[in-house]
Amino acid sequence: MKLFVGLLSAGLVLAGGLSFASPSYGQAVVATPRSPALDIQSTQIQYLEELDLLVFEQQLAGVVGATLPQSAGQLDGAPVLGYVFPTTLSPAAVGFGGVDGILALAVTSHPDFDDTPLWDEDNDADYANDGVIWHTHWVVLTGDNRVPGGLSVAEFAADDASVVMPPTNPGMTIYLDSPGFSVVTDQETLRVLVPAQRVDHNTDFNFDAVTAYMQVNTSDASRPTLGVYEVYSVGSGDLSLPYGVRHDAD
Repeated sequence: MKLFVGLLSAGLVLAGGLSFASPSYGQAVVATPRSPALDIQSTQIQYLEELDLLVFEQQLAGVVGATLPQSAGQLDGAPVLGYVFPTTLSPAAVGFGGVDGILALAVTSHPDFDDTPLWDEDNDADYANDGVIWHTHWVVLTGDNRVPGGLSVAEFAADDASVVMPPTNPGMTIYLDSPGFSVVTDQETLRVLVPAQRVDHNTDFNFDAVTAYMQVNTSDASRPTLGVYEVYSVGSGDLSLPYGVRHDAD
């Protein structure tokens, strides 16, 4: 929690500009333009005891999915848009071992690659062409001053035998999992259905909501593999993770 507040107070999370270029960032990064579809109005997570189900929700000012990232034509520099829920859950609760950071549930779209090999989101019998369709990831976020957004997905060395990952991970050398949760959109509402069993039955934790532009990097050793370059909207306004899970009797 202190990580996010510190980054904001230091001015590392930038929500205004659309292009960033400096010696430390290399070539200019042009983020997807902001739109009402990326403007968070409210957020909640509700636990439905009868179904043992957590429903993650964001209410946006515009229609969810109306804004999509434009293809870069390759993995290096590939844009990623995300509706993100940073939480106080331990990374171990979803199968990551021995890593520190903020566990977040991210709903992402990226047209240049597919990182959900177990799931066929558009049901066309091709499991490798669904990257643009909104889908879920668990990610472990860490502070990173190499990118304007001040955050990146934690990385590890490919030959590090001590790394523990969930078996549903897509095989990248970052702490990213592809759990295949259902994403339900209805006009300005985004919901993700997460069985409580998939978070080790944790139903009391804090969270926040963020919309952000990220980008893949495979060529520049001075930048992370998947970094945050722009934050469009923050549910709490200060990323303090102030919200708690609502139980259906609340």
